[in-house]
Amino acid sequence: MTTISDDIVLEDTGSGGRYVYRGADGTGAEAEMTFSRAGDRMLIIDHTGVPDDYKGMGVGLALVARAVSDARIAGKTILPLCPFAAAMFRKHPEWVDVLDATARPKG
Repeated sequence: MTTISDDIVLEDTGSGGRYVYRGADGTGAEAEMTFSRAGDRMLIIDHTGVPDDYKGMGVGLALVARAVSDARIAGKTILPLCPFAAAMFRKHPEWVDVLDATARPKG
């Protein structure tokens, strides 16, 4: 059985890119999370969009989780400027290792 994360595709443009989910068969509506690069070590998540077809299925969370996993593997940090991505980082304190220091809570 495949999961949502199995069907997420990374489209990399060099200076940025996006993670895309199009449904299990690859032909559905597009959910995306876009990012840009800040130097060699940081990704900036700037937008997450999930169409109504996927609301409540955990697609947005899966997109952010995939970026977290990829950042860990690559030794990068993430700056979540997108409100949804920022909220997911607050709900998942276990992701703090990839959260850019400028976005970490003070105190």
